[in-house]
Amino acid sequence: MKLSFSPASPFARKVRIAAIELGLLDQIEFISATVVPGQPNDEYSRITPLKKLPVLILDNGDVILDSYVIVEYLDELAGGTLFPRSGPARWQALTLQSLADGMLDAALLARYEDVVRPEALRWPEWRAAQLDKLSTSLASLEATTGTLANRVDIGTLSLGCALWYADLRFPDLNWRPHYPRVAAWAEAFGKRPSMHAVWAL
Repeated sequence: MKLSFSPASPFARKVRIAAIELGLLDQIEFISATVVPGQPNDEYSRITPLKKLPVLILDNGDVILDSYVIVEYLDELAGGTLFPRSGPARWQALTLQSLADGMLDAALLARYEDVVRPEALRWPEWRAAQLDKLSTSLASLEATTGTLANRVDIGTLSLGCALWYADLRFPDLNWRPHYPRVAAWAEAFGKRPSMHAVWAL
């Protein structure tokens, strides 16, 4: 299998961490790619018309996208440990994954506003509204951190990646003092070997 990725992509990071947790890392060849909004990439569009990262290319040539589908594919391949199969635990994990991915979507949009959109066209209020989604999500998580304890599933992996990206791209948010229970969880979860065995930036 081949994974097309960018080292700074939090969604690619999620796939890599999942592969480590599932014991599949040595079965994946990682191929760096660059996809920038507003810049054509015809070669990559032949792999995926959406031109999104990451993409998993199977040995038979089939293409799987995007990160949440790739991780579920890898989970099934490994026998299934990251996706609870039924009951409240499944919906809890999938809901947390959706929340974390939504945080990442908002953070990426704010990031693009900073570094991709021409300065004269930037919309500060829109950027602030995206970052507010991070704050409201963190406030919600702060009130429910008890549900995160002793869990290693697609939800907690996704959240770990979302918080990593917030620290990487928006250190000025300084979110940890405002949400100490989430910060404590992130500190503990971040000690997992898979969370460290990722690409250096």
